[in-house]
Amino acid sequence: MVKRKVSASAGLVQGRYRQEVFICQFSDMINSKGCIWSGGDPFSFSLPLVLAQLIFIFFVTRITFALIRPLKQSMISAQLIHLPLITLCCKIYTMVIVGLKQAGIFLGRSGLGRNREYSASMFRPGGRVVLQTIADLGFMFHVFVLGVHVDPTMLRRADRNALLIGASCFALPFALGGLASYTLPQLTIIDEATAHFLPFIAVVNSTSFFPVITSLLGDLKILNSEIGRIATLASLVNDACIYVVSILVTTVNASASYSKWNGALSIAWTGTFLIVAVFAVRPFVKQVARTIPERGSMRESQFLMVAVLALICGFIAESIGQPAALGTFILGIVVPEGPPLGSSLIYKIDTLCTGLLLPAKFAISGFSLDIFAIGKGKSLLGVEAVILLGYLGKFAGTLVPAVHFGVSFRDAVPLALIMCSKGIIEASLYIGFKDTGVITNEAYALLLITMLVITGIMRPLIWYLYDPSRRYSGYRTNSIQHLDPTSELRVQVCIHNEDNVPSIVNLLEASNPSRRRPITVFVLNLMELKGSAAALLVATHNRKGKAKLKSLPSRTEHISNAFNILAHRNQGSMAVQHFTSIVPYATMHDDICTIAVDKGVNIVIIPFHKQWAIDGTVGANFPAIRMVNQQVIHKAPCSVGILVDRGQLADNTQILFGHSFFRVTMLYLGGPDDDEALAYCCRMLGHPHISVNLIWLRHSSDTTEKCPDMIHWFKANNMDAGRVTYKEETVNDAVGTTQVLRSLEDSSDLCITGRDHEHYSELTLGINEWIECPELGFIGDMLATSDYSFSLLVVQQIPPGTEFINIQALKPVSSSFYSASGKYSQHSGFGSYG
Repeated sequence: MVKRKVSASAGLVQGRYRQEVFICQFSDMINSKGCIWSGGDPFSFSLPLVLAQLIFIFFVTRITFALIRPLKQSMISAQLIHLPLITLCCKIYTMVIVGLKQAGIFLGRSGLGRNREYSASMFRPGGRVVLQTIADLGFMFHVFVLGVHVDPTMLRRADRNALLIGASCFALPFALGGLASYTLPQLTIIDEATAHFLPFIAVVNSTSFFPVITSLLGDLKILNSEIGRIATLASLVNDACIYVVSILVTTVNASASYSKWNGALSIAWTGTFLIVAVFAVRPFVKQVARTIPERGSMRESQFLMVAVLALICGFIAESIGQPAALGTFILGIVVPEGPPLGSSLIYKIDTLCTGLLLPAKFAISGFSLDIFAIGKGKSLLGVEAVILLGYLGKFAGTLVPAVHFGVSFRDAVPLALIMCSKGIIEASLYIGFKDTGVITNEAYALLLITMLVITGIMRPLIWYLYDPSRRYSGYRTNSIQHLDPTSELRVQVCIHNEDNVPSIVNLLEASNPSRRRPITVFVLNLMELKGSAAALLVATHNRKGKAKLKSLPSRTEHISNAFNILAHRNQGSMAVQHFTSIVPYATMHDDICTIAVDKGVNIVIIPFHKQWAIDGTVGANFPAIRMVNQQVIHKAPCSVGILVDRGQLADNTQILFGHSFFRVTMLYLGGPDDDEALAYCCRMLGHPHISVNLIWLRHSSDTTEKCPDMIHWFKANNMDAGRVTYKEETVNDAVGTTQVLRSLEDSSDLCITGRDHEHYSELTLGINEWIECPELGFIGDMLATSDYSFSLLVVQQIPPGTEFINIQALKPVSSSFYSASGKYSQHSGFGSYG
């Protein structure tokens, strides 16, 4: 094998917009063919070089992200800053080396003494072309994924307030930036090139792109918060404004640069592409989506079909003078978001493109960021003034209308900071402007560095200023224990899947709704956010007909029907309202607690995260649901019940029509949680097919005759019923407690107990050392093991709060932004029960 001393040569030539590097290299320098054994350099060949570049970029990006993540920074920040930092370090090191050499210090040829060649070996000019082509392909598919997240129909549901906030946070920075770009050349010395691109900076700094804002909200876990929903709708309106303005600017620029017909042709071709995408491609893609089962995955042929469509759209966009990423973004928008098609596409594309190829896109652009270019031009202050006016205008353009429409100043400030944040799409626009010669290297550096600094400061500031749980953390509703026995009981039930429905329906039936003791049920259908960027909290009980529910998964209608049948069976004594929440698991508890506050709920019933198989073993385990339950236990503004279903509650024939009683055991050790559990148990006493057995566990050293108030009340009001039994069990320690629990196995279908009991009780001393699920408490955790076969309801009473909610005087929701895709319904009571 002949070793080539020179693999490529480079020189400067005049390019289309500026002087560019002209590279000459051998056409067969692709595969190294083991050149390392003959003393060759693998980096001289295209394939090993691009592989090494991807590996280097991946690890450096991940290390950088790990270092800045505690500061609430994003992955895009890590992708943009690591190579400029390396470049800066190399230049500083070079200056140090030169200074030392001039001082007479000789470093030889070892290691860093040759840092110029070393720094150029990995990202040599000849190797950037292939890497940038691969990176652009990855970016194109990443933008396609961003488009899949977008639901354009949300614009139709945005109300007047959302429209005005979104339009204002675009119009004010655009007006300030435009005014500055017009007046600055007349007030100070600005060169002609800078004066030409200042309007472009004013336009791009007015943006708050929907994918960027929703990505930020998801990172900070406030996507389904009140200001998160406002920001979601406002950014979508802002997107519509920027697209209209960008089309007009592109048309005017094309007409001015070439001929007056070029602008018209540009609009015609772009409009034709949009029409074909909406009226031809979208029906085809929707037909593909219909062939995918709701809980299934798409076939490889279906995925390849959509992937080829993305390539075709990218090719057409490039051919008509638009970026390829714009074509794939439009295709992503017309693809139905969410499962089964949208979530499957994201799952298959996002990991490779976002995790591996996308960093290369910004690493290459970041490598060309010359920090030392700042200050070389004469228009530094003018460019930075237009940039900062854009941020200031966006902040004011969001803050003022938000406060005007009823958002508190304390929440309006983080909302304005959110709308000022920039991200991946703005960075790609800066890169595109630089590559096409629209802006200079100095303006590019100023735009990128200002974005990194301001967004980097805003992200931790937003996290510090805004806590979505603040809305309900200072409130508490009336517990069941302190509720009048004949007043309305408000129960919120949470459904994660259709398997939860039978047991919860029958628990509500066992709660004995009657005209004297009515029950209002708020059914919250919980689903994980997949394949979409906007969280959803929508009332579905006011929607009429199947057509109103067609945008939601089919399980929503099935769940609604089950609870509607229950309400119809108990007509006059039970009312049901339905809500659907589609959010990430990490913030699902916020929607649960928010509805509990707004509806004055007395108790929230949540299913346990484990599901049992027929043989009594654990059939399914959902750690994400457990995380939700733990958050609800700690943050709920009302009492909470965790239902562990083992099948007894799934069959309602015994409760409704059974010849034998459904056996409920109330295990009482003492404390507020046990009092609340007993109060809920007392609601079941009037049901004709339910028997209740109250067991009070006492310590042998307790010789006082006085019993707790709840036990006393129970004995005084219910012992005359033939289906009620009462027993006192005296035990010495946790071993005696365990023996009593063992005796319940064959005498109970449902056991109810409190989560926590009297502090430092010797009855449970030692059990806590083996606890697996703290959210169930010591006793509940033991009863939830596979050693027992009956169902279990663990109740926690809400601790005292700072403010009590009067159910009869509930305040309406503070804003109409409550749902990103529909208005949140207010309380509608029964009226008269008769």
